[in-house]
Amino acid sequence: MKKTTLAVLGVVVAVAAIVLNSALFTVHQTEQALVLQFGSPKRVETEPGLKVKIPFIQNVIRYDSRVLDLDPPGQQVPLRDQKRIIVDTYARYEIVDPLMFYQTVRGELGLRDRFGSILNSAVRDQLGEADLTDLLGEGRSRVMQEITTSVRRRADEFGIKVVDVRIGRTDLPQETSQSVFNRMRSSRIAQAAQLRAEGEELKAKIQAEADRDRTVILAEARKTGEILRGQGDGDRNRVLGESYGANPEFFAFYRSMDAYRQALGNGGTTMVLSPDSDFFRYFDTAPAGGNIQPLSSAPSGAGGQAQGGDNNAAAQ
Repeated sequence: MKKTTLAVLGVVVAVAAIVLNSALFTVHQTEQALVLQFGSPKRVETEPGLKVKIPFIQNVIRYDSRVLDLDPPGQQVPLRDQKRIIVDTYARYEIVDPLMFYQTVRGELGLRDRFGSILNSAVRDQLGEADLTDLLGEGRSRVMQEITTSVRRRADEFGIKVVDVRIGRTDLPQETSQSVFNRMRSSRIAQAAQLRAEGEELKAKIQAEADRDRTVILAEARKTGEILRGQGDGDRNRVLGESYGANPEFFAFYRSMDAYRQALGNGGTTMVLSPDSDFFRYFDTAPAGGNIQPLSSAPSGAGGQAQGGDNNAAAQ
């Protein structure tokens, strides 16, 4: 009797454990649960903790509450200029309505098929109105924003929230790559020619300004030189005049020495003069008393004539 009671009690405990295990379930912090009864949704559990359901009648489907990735297959998209590119797009999303999500796509595989096609369609529509330069330059952010806005309009239908949409990779077909390269090369050649032309123009302008400044500087220098030369000649004449007034004999001697230097300094001039010419007066012995007789006129004009060449001196 005792053995039968223990056996029955063991069976009851086992059945109670099975029933309790089937009635209790845990929702983790990174999950949200949808409770179904014979395939019909009954409630959604979003708060973490220990939950209860009807055993053997209700079952639980769990969905991740974190940010998930949607990466549909890449596609070839025509641009506005009829060039084609290969685009690989991905999106990040969150499941915000598990019931709607279950009713529309059931799971992540269904979402990848249906919402992935919506994402690719939005990419084709927006890139069909853009150029390749928009994707490679500042217009890329604008294009991505328009794609994200278009996709978010359809996200509520699936119970999800689109966090971000990005183009992961953009490749060009071989023929398109060569065409783009040729166009970029032509553009750079034209830009280089324009820069060279602008440089030559600037060079000519700088040279013209430099020549003008040089002419002005030289003119000012000549002007200043003539002024200084005139002032020097004036000072020289003034000093010579003062010297003549102070000592006429010395002034006459100075003028004679200057005439000798100019006439005989090069060593290649032959002088034909009279022996008693005043030009050589200071070559004679000074008269008694040591006084120097002044010249009555300039030595260079005293009855002599200078001739070039190697002529012999002859007395007149």
